[in-house]
Amino acid sequence: MASDPAAEAAEVEKLYEFGERLNEAKDKSEHVSDYEGIIAAVKGQSVKAKQLAAQLIPRFFKFFPSLATEASTAQFDLVEEDELGIRVQAIRGLPLLCKDTPEYVSKIVDVLGQLLIYEENVERDAVHKALMSLLRQDAKASLTALFKHIEIGLENVREKVICFLKDKVFPLKTELLKPQVEMERHVTDLVKKSLQDVTGAEFKLFMDFLRSFSIFGDGVPSESIQELIEIIEGQADLDAQFNVEDVDHIDRLISCMCMALPFFAVSGRITYELLLFYCETKNSSKLLLSQRGASSSKFLNYINKHILHVFEKLPEERKLDLLKNLAGSSPYATAQDSRQLLPSIVTLLKKYMPHRKIEEPKYNYLECLLYSFHHLAHKTPNSTNSLCGYKIVTGQPSDRLGEDFSENYKDFTERLCSTEDAVRNAMKKLTQGMADHNKALSAAKTEEAKAKIKTEQQKSTAALRICNNILAMTQPLHAKAPSFIGDNKINLSWNEQVKQSSGSTAAGGKRNATSVNGSSTSKAINKKARGQGIVQNQLVNRALEGLSQGGRKSGRAGRGWGGRGRGRGYR
Repeated sequence: MASDPAAEAAEVEKLYEFGERLNEAKDKSEHVSDYEGIIAAVKGQSVKAKQLAAQLIPRFFKFFPSLATEASTAQFDLVEEDELGIRVQAIRGLPLLCKDTPEYVSKIVDVLGQLLIYEENVERDAVHKALMSLLRQDAKASLTALFKHIEIGLENVREKVICFLKDKVFPLKTELLKPQVEMERHVTDLVKKSLQDVTGAEFKLFMDFLRSFSIFGDGVPSESIQELIEIIEGQADLDAQFNVEDVDHIDRLISCMCMALPFFAVSGRITYELLLFYCETKNSSKLLLSQRGASSSKFLNYINKHILHVFEKLPEERKLDLLKNLAGSSPYATAQDSRQLLPSIVTLLKKYMPHRKIEEPKYNYLECLLYSFHHLAHKTPNSTNSLCGYKIVTGQPSDRLGEDFSENYKDFTERLCSTEDAVRNAMKKLTQGMADHNKALSAAKTEEAKAKIKTEQQKSTAALRICNNILAMTQPLHAKAPSFIGDNKINLSWNEQVKQSSGSTAAGGKRNATSVNGSSTSKAINKKARGQGIVQNQLVNRALEGLSQGGRKSGRAGRGWGGRGRGRGYR
């Protein structure tokens, strides 16, 4: 930089003269040499002159289109200066280059996106303000340029752009995305292109953003909901051959299925009887309403075909999450999917309902499997005739009433009895344990001791909920032609996330069986519906644990949650 104060002052003075002449001139295009002089100052030695040039270049940019390339390049050069004050001034001037020349928005946003990696607070703030200014000027071009960094950008830039979108852009979507439907559609397309290589946490971020759009909100056609499901299915990689040793794929599948659950609602709730009713009454509008949700078929078929037969080989910590996903999806399965899935569910049920007590049953597995069994069997009840030896008559050839499946019935009901005995014994121990916990809590002297006891109480309470649910689901299955549970009668234990009303559960008291199963009132059903969303988020968040800190590992090449050398890992 200039060490001669006099020379520096002269250089600054000259720039002021250029600026004043341009400012006063009616036809500024006649003063090309003055603007060229301002641009030339960028290559000088004076810090103050460069700061002044960073202000003057954008101010008169629109009047000299023939010098646009030289001027913009000079401004970019100033952004790379060593002196912080020059860089900040140059960044502040970048949006002004586009004020009357909107064709430069994409290029300037591309540059600003790269500058998001700056760590100096004042510099980073200048970049943020410049980007927000351009987003308000032309959101479509600005977002397109930013998403390009996510799609093909350098890793450090890409992550900063995603953070900027999350913190600055997404919260202002109502203000920035206008016209609303057109811009939501455009951003959806941008997100789709960017999902070829994302981490689990990034995918959840983008899906949450898309779900907030009006084009995917209440009352939209089922095609719109299905579009979201197809995005999730793509990330779950349901077209890939399953490898039980690919933990990343297992985690991705489980998390994606959790994300998809809210969209399955209603789609599978068309039983044979309901279909007959709608056909007889010709009430097609209600039938269409019932079909509004998205299809869960692709997920369920993939799990049935590729995963359930190797269930025992799955990582231990993922088995329960998979069963919870199946349980959550089973109410929305179609009759056809239910018929295909039931044999695999019954096989797993028999494995975890042994003839005699050899070891403590996995009660949480049984709760999931019984729930899935009931909801699937409710849609195709006569499928259980051959699987469990029941005598359910629907009048269809698939009833297979002429065949003898009595051994299957004997085997299945014996397993039910053995399971119920184990559950009742467990409940006795848990109840006694709760009494012991209460005594210990009264005697505890320190807060640490009390906290430890309360944790044990919570575990016991959760275990009792599971046991109550198991008994509620096994008892109807002893009949020769049982009525399967296909409604909200059973409130799965992990959905018990909302506070009970004071009338149903006193503080520290026991829940009665009706309260535990969530069937006392319609209010309880509504609570269950609210609680499910909490649990889905918990399952997804557990699968995504650690990714916000950049937990990545080698993955698939070219698409989805791996590739491009970044390797997206779920855990």
